[in-house]
Amino acid sequence: MSNYIQSEIDESLAAELCSPLPPERVIFAYTMNAIAFGFTGIALIPLFSILWEILVRGISGIKPEIFVKTVIDNGFANAILGTIVMVGIGAVLSIPTGIMTGIFLAEFGQTSPIAGIVRFIASILTGVPSIVVGIFAYGVIVLVTKSFSAIAGGFALAVIMLPVIVLTTEESLKLIPISQRLASAALGGTRFQTTLRIVVAAAIPGITTGILLAVARAAGETAPLIFTALFSLDWSEGLGLLSPTASLPVLIFNLYNDPDPEKSQLVWTTSIILLSLILSVSILSRLVIRQRRIK
Repeated sequence: MSNYIQSEIDESLAAELCSPLPPERVIFAYTMNAIAFGFTGIALIPLFSILWEILVRGISGIKPEIFVKTVIDNGFANAILGTIVMVGIGAVLSIPTGIMTGIFLAEFGQTSPIAGIVRFIASILTGVPSIVVGIFAYGVIVLVTKSFSAIAGGFALAVIMLPVIVLTTEESLKLIPISQRLASAALGGTRFQTTLRIVVAAAIPGITTGILLAVARAAGETAPLIFTALFSLDWSEGLGLLSPTASLPVLIFNLYNDPDPEKSQLVWTTSIILLSLILSVSILSRLVIRQRRIK
């Protein structure tokens, strides 16, 4: 008797699930979808307008020679190299530290009071204005070495990148199901082996996304580099590691109000190159992640 009642209930539920929605619910769903798409389009208008303005004004200035000339000769080769060097220094300093800190917060420090303090500091650092970070790096590096340099600029960018990497790594690791950790432990894996081979490996896409966000933010920062790397119109000695170094954001800042038409054109072209560099890093990382998933 109970089986018969249960089958009747199942049939009624199946019929209800397969029946079409009432007209008012269909209208409500379509209305909400239209509103969502409409607001998404409105939000994208400023983004596309900025990109369009940059492309229209800067595309005509892209010539082969500007990639080998320095700023003093109406090129930005030294600024591209300086940006790559300083972002690279920042990445070398922040990525290993940020990932290890995120692993500690997510996997080993759940009950540690130190973890709460570290997480609080990382959250505070994400909201610190970049100009304050530049002043801090100026006091720590520039005043000690008595020189503006790429090392000082890279240090400032590392401070900006670090909290983003820490927090995104922690959240990415927390998204990995507990069942995967238990399965590894059941097969005899130690906590260290489980963390590195299972949890971190599964969270690599999320960690990579966090690193990309940090790199993209650092590559576009201007204020910290003004206080630390300053600027150079020509090639810097020794990649600028111990001397003033040019960078793409500071080039745009310094030359935006220059009355020279060639310098004004260079500003818009530099904006295109800066966006292209960030986009290239993003696409390359996505390809690497996709190849890893295929394997």
